[in-house]
Amino acid sequence: MFSFQYCLSGHPTLPCNVLKFKSTTIMLDCGLDMTSTLNFLPLPLVQSPRLSKLPGWVLKDGSTFLDKTELLDLSTVDVILISNYHCMMALPYITEYTGFTGTVYATEPTVQIGRLLMEELVNSIERVPKAQSASMWKNKEVQRLLPAPLKDAVEVSMWRKCYTMPEVNAALSKIQLVGYSQKIELFGAVQVTPLSSGYALGSSNWIIQSHYEKVSYVSGSSLLTTHPQPMDQASLKNSDVLILTGLTQIPTANPDGMVGEFCSNLAMTVRNGGNVLVPCYPSGVIYDLLECLYQYIDSAGLSNVPFYFISPVANSSLEFSQIFAEWLCHNKQTKVYLPEPPFPHAELIQTNKLKHYPSIHGDFSNDFKQPCVVFTGHPSLRFGDVVHFMELWGKSSLNTVIFTEPDFSYLDALAPYQPLAMKCVYCPIDTRLNFIQVSKLLKEVQPLHVVCPEQYTQPPPTQAEVLTLPYKRRYEKIEIMPDLADSLVPSEIKPGISLATVSAVLHTKDNKHVLQPPQPPASKKRKRVSEDVPDCKPLKPLLSGSIPVDQFVQTLEKHGFSDVKVEDTAKGHIVLLQEAETLIQIEEDSTHIICDNDEPLRVKLRDLVLKFLQKF
Repeated sequence: MFSFQYCLSGHPTLPCNVLKFKSTTIMLDCGLDMTSTLNFLPLPLVQSPRLSKLPGWVLKDGSTFLDKTELLDLSTVDVILISNYHCMMALPYITEYTGFTGTVYATEPTVQIGRLLMEELVNSIERVPKAQSASMWKNKEVQRLLPAPLKDAVEVSMWRKCYTMPEVNAALSKIQLVGYSQKIELFGAVQVTPLSSGYALGSSNWIIQSHYEKVSYVSGSSLLTTHPQPMDQASLKNSDVLILTGLTQIPTANPDGMVGEFCSNLAMTVRNGGNVLVPCYPSGVIYDLLECLYQYIDSAGLSNVPFYFISPVANSSLEFSQIFAEWLCHNKQTKVYLPEPPFPHAELIQTNKLKHYPSIHGDFSNDFKQPCVVFTGHPSLRFGDVVHFMELWGKSSLNTVIFTEPDFSYLDALAPYQPLAMKCVYCPIDTRLNFIQVSKLLKEVQPLHVVCPEQYTQPPPTQAEVLTLPYKRRYEKIEIMPDLADSLVPSEIKPGISLATVSAVLHTKDNKHVLQPPQPPASKKRKRVSEDVPDCKPLKPLLSGSIPVDQFVQTLEKHGFSDVKVEDTAKGHIVLLQEAETLIQIEEDSTHIICDNDEPLRVKLRDLVLKFLQKF
């Protein structure tokens, strides 16, 4: 029985794989690739004459994403396992737009922060009024007439508009919350267990195992000491197959070095009277950046500089980070019991050094002071409040935009805003495993096989590829009913090894196998009604042991057989009885008596052979 893996994503850090294993179909993550938004103009909160008049760009709805779910009938998927909140952004497209009726498993922080990311995405797109809607451009004949990059875009017919909040809520209602090391049975066939991956709050690797096979799914993992619980490596050992994805996108950039560059560039800009814009997600790296700034601002003379965090979910994000204590690293868990807030941004808020707002309207307009540092989304620079600040600050060389998220090409993100006077600094911070760390990890856990995206080994990227995983199921666990077990009479064939024959009915339901006593022999009338019930039939004895050739030849001679010759073969021996024109072929797993229509002779030789074998 082979297992298969389908790859539905061409983006290894936003994976979507489908594993077919022991009659269960499991989707591993459902990441949403938003890089297609870079093909569109930004969505400003107010009409921007400059953006709308850009040459070589076609103004369209920037809330379009690529849908790969048509490559597989999703009604056949039994469960979806989510590894982290970045890898669940396509979930509403699956649960609300396809025939999927299964269950989704994720940790509580993953679900809650994933909700925040979706809410921010929907809010940022829905609050921008659209004067007109265009769809004819998806026609292939029209598309080839468009300017680059739209004319070169692939599979535009699969692009989808952004989902809505009711669809988000409906999708999240289908999620069942799980904890680390919790074992979940799937239809009696396999057991799945989430493990801490060390990357983000609640992020998980998954163990998928039967009684005799083990598959490990490693996605978005980190060995660095940051705010989440450390990665559980020990539980990944003894895997038949390890599916590896979600490695760092910038293997040459050291996260600590990037944080240092971030702080120094921020300080330099503010000291010179400029403003700093940090396009970011509302959760994740921003917690670590605020913690570094907390330790840095006083020594750098930045204590009077205001920090603004602007997002529709800013308040919820900052609160969630403080209440998920059991999902944090040991040092931060310890602070909770002192009691102290685990993250220092709580103190930044209390001292008014960090202020958060749902949008640039309302209170922010009254409190806004410059120079300042603004954290806001979206990292693509195509929607969200970041668009407003790019337009506001882009004309001054005193200001700086610092890119810390590695998901988007910062040069492509900046393209619609050119020419740009403000300085641009690229400090991508990606704490996920790099190739050196992966090599060490694989040496420690020693899986039999590793499956990874082709991008990690050789170009070009491959999508929609089906892999046959290189191992077969070897054993299956079968339970035996007590009354049937009592009837067995084991015979010892070797010291410590006993065998017994059994006549039974194998009953299989929900991937659990049970040996039951057979039905007693049925009458002829009864058998016509129920021919599918096996009858109890006498069993032929099973034989074990080996035939010592020299002793066997002596036995033959004692019973009157003369002129016995023995020939060695590649698989055993051939004993020739020349007068009887008979040969006996003795091999490791079989014995054959070949004689010419002499049944009494064959029976006599058979009985001599059986003297050297055990019956049970």
